[in-house]
Amino acid sequence: MDFDHLSKDQRILQMMRKTLTNVIRDVTPPPGHVSPITEGTSKDIRDCLALISARERELAEELGQGSDLRPRFTDEPKQAEVIPLHKSGLTKKS
Repeated sequence: MDFDHLSKDQRILQMMRKTLTNVIRDVTPPPGHVSPITEGTSKDIRDCLALISARERELAEELGQGSDLRPRFTDEPKQAEVIPLHKSGLTKKS
């Protein structure tokens, strides 16, 4: 993961998110087994991840990076192309 272009706060938040999700993966039991994490702890983890996401969005906006930070393919179009589903000038007659 390339952290060079991120601020210190952004790097901290990414590492916190990564650590929390790794802990969740590590302790998630196989199907049919009881989870070692209580419902309260599970809710707290979800709340922490939501706060991390909110702060990451705020920091990205403050730095002018936009809110869409998801990975993209190199050949992915930058803008959506709208394709009409009907021909203009034609109306449906009932």
